[in-house]
Amino acid sequence: MPGLTRRAFVGLSATALVTTPAATAGTTAADDAWNRLLEGNQRFVEGRQVHPHATGHWREQLVDGQHPFACVLGCADSRVPPEIVFDDGLGDIFTIRAAGEVLDSSVVGSIEYAVEHLHVPLVVVLGHAGCGAVSATIDVVRGKGHVTGDISTLVRTIEPAVRATAPRADDRSFLAACVAEQALRTTAILQERSVIIREAVTRDALGVVAASYDLSSGRVVRLDRV
Repeated sequence: MPGLTRRAFVGLSATALVTTPAATAGTTAADDAWNRLLEGNQRFVEGRQVHPHATGHWREQLVDGQHPFACVLGCADSRVPPEIVFDDGLGDIFTIRAAGEVLDSSVVGSIEYAVEHLHVPLVVVLGHAGCGAVSATIDVVRGKGHVTGDISTLVRTIEPAVRATAPRADDRSFLAACVAEQALRTTAILQERSVIIREAVTRDALGVVAASYDLSSGRVVRLDRV
């Protein structure tokens, strides 16, 4: 996988979705998609989900085609299903999942399909607290762990994010910072690697956002470089 070629960023912050607009979203459609996601997440956090678009009638309406309003690249972790986290239903989110939000050709191609053929106005890269893939990478970088098989491919891909993350006071905060760095790097690499994604962003047809999910509170926050 190509490395991050643009000038290294310094620092990052996490801002609640409820109060912050999408950084790269230049269109009303992207803003609307972002607001819809954050509204659904707020319902989820408060335990007042409406579970939309889950009826048999709605399912039948989707037989001939799909029109998702956003694409979410999330971790494969079973605790972070985007449709539940954002309180959405069938046909709402074009979901792609890979451990650690790792990009490979299939993942990039799937996102490109969502953008070019399904015309989603927003792509969200969603990391999460306690990510096992990132945690395993930290252990390997520190010389305290070893992985085998194709899991090593995941670790090698996440390793630059871990090495780029400044030390923290404790292991938990360092893991959280590495998770954020991985999500942010993925959004940047996605645009560098894909002409389709990059051109869509350039012409303000697409917003690309990094975010993180907290396992305890259920809240999603947006991640920004500062």
